[in-house]
Amino acid sequence: MTENTGVRLGAAPGSRGRTTIADVVVEKIAGMAARDVPGVYALGSGFARSMGSMRERMPGAGSGKSATRGVSVEVGELQAAIDLELVVEYGVSITDVAAAVREDVISAVERMAGREVVEVNVTVSDVKLPDEEDEGEERQRIQ
Repeated sequence: MTENTGVRLGAAPGSRGRTTIADVVVEKIAGMAARDVPGVYALGSGFARSMGSMRERMPGAGSGKSATRGVSVEVGELQAAIDLELVVEYGVSITDVAAAVREDVISAVERMAGREVVEVNVTVSDVKLPDEEDEGEERQRIQ
């Protein structure tokens, strides 16, 4: 006698459970993709970067800059919406950088997380001027 256990033996492995992807995973993917675009100096507003820089100097505060600074997402079962705040380097075309960021972030999130990206909103909050001091230079001077 054969007992039906509810397991479909010929079913594809993808249909035998559910995969949940946390928001922070999509934030990290989007943040890394955005940082890799030429012309992007940093992610996050000046205030957020300053606070992050201070946190990094505190003992036991972690390994360095946050991969999610300047990134916020809403992730559903099938789709994701992403907001990015970034600082661009002086002299680059902001519209070209924003378009490249949008393209790279969409590609990375759809490929890695399997979520359709319905929108990527880019806010440019600052421009890094050539004569401005880097956070890294300031950190070295203080230490």
